[in-house]
Amino acid sequence: MRKRSTLATLSASAVVLLSLFTAPAFAHHPVLAKFDDARPLTLTGRVTDVFWANPHVHVFISVDGNDATPVIWAIELASTIELQWSGWRPDAVKVGDVITVDGIAARNGSAQIWGNNVERENGEKIFTVDEQVFAKQLEQPAQGPLPRWPDNQPRLGPAPGNTGYWALPSRTSLVEDGVDVAMDEHGILANINDADKVAPFQDWAKDLYVLRQSNFLRDDPSYLYCIPPGGPRQFQNPFGFQFVEERERERIFILQAGGNGNWNLIYTDGRDQVGQVSGDDNNPLFFGRSVATWEGDTLVVDSVGFNEGFWFSNGGLPHTSQLHVIERFTREDINTLRVEVTVDDPGAYTREWTSSWTMQWINGKELPEYYCQDNRP
Repeated sequence: MRKRSTLATLSASAVVLLSLFTAPAFAHHPVLAKFDDARPLTLTGRVTDVFWANPHVHVFISVDGNDATPVIWAIELASTIELQWSGWRPDAVKVGDVITVDGIAARNGSAQIWGNNVERENGEKIFTVDEQVFAKQLEQPAQGPLPRWPDNQPRLGPAPGNTGYWALPSRTSLVEDGVDVAMDEHGILANINDADKVAPFQDWAKDLYVLRQSNFLRDDPSYLYCIPPGGPRQFQNPFGFQFVEERERERIFILQAGGNGNWNLIYTDGRDQVGQVSGDDNNPLFFGRSVATWEGDTLVVDSVGFNEGFWFSNGGLPHTSQLHVIERFTREDINTLRVEVTVDDPGAYTREWTSSWTMQWINGKELPEYYCQDNRP
């Protein structure tokens, strides 16, 4: 049995997000991008291997084919994070065990199945995800006043001697403030006719957004190629991110739990938003070039210089190289961070627009390990 990823402390769920992040598990891509709910399937076979790695655990079973020739099927399950939070370990099944899986088959006809339900021979369910798996991460919230530096500026990270990070966004896709549309945790609309309401799209951008939505986001470069989640999307990951403030160097690191441990820098030293000849030489970047100032208790981050090789939000909203983003981070109390994003992209939208949400502080824990490239397609 292979074990490719050992997780330390794991991440989180917010009370405000229980409607989004409940069982079935939060996948790193929409299940229907890869699997077809019009093709239900039940298989029984013997376990040949367990691949315990992110973004999805896989259990392999040998199933007799039509001509009695064994076929190896891959059962795709939740992430190691959610399964471990729910009390499961890779040795929950062993090579040779007989199990039955109910699920849906892969769209491409390969021997893969999404495991909605997995049982032992005696009917015992295994690898189930606790419906309160995210909520339980908030059972011990931080106590006390908003932590501050000696000059009274709010700390975006933990107080001295503590640890923690931000996770569980109350909104998981960019939607213009004041708009009420239903969508899932991946940003897929419940009603595609609501696309007009999401943002002030130009015609081509709306058409592309609708296309991406209609195919369940299967063209997402983060899903296909593990491309970094740049722009505001880095703050839409339920597994969170962390601010590391290097005040002596006048910069702030953003460390992500998702993607491949991606990180980027926000500079607070007053520099221009241009590249360096000895560095990126002003090439467009996945995270752009970010500079910031403080306005009272709010960190205001100005980012430009993005490339077009990534999706800047869950849900497939388009952008161009003209994208200009202003992000405002306000720590409202010790356990709540308000994020307000203003989007200005004259190549894709008819005007500026703003989307905002909150994130929850996961107290006393470090960012979980969640690597896209750990796993198979």
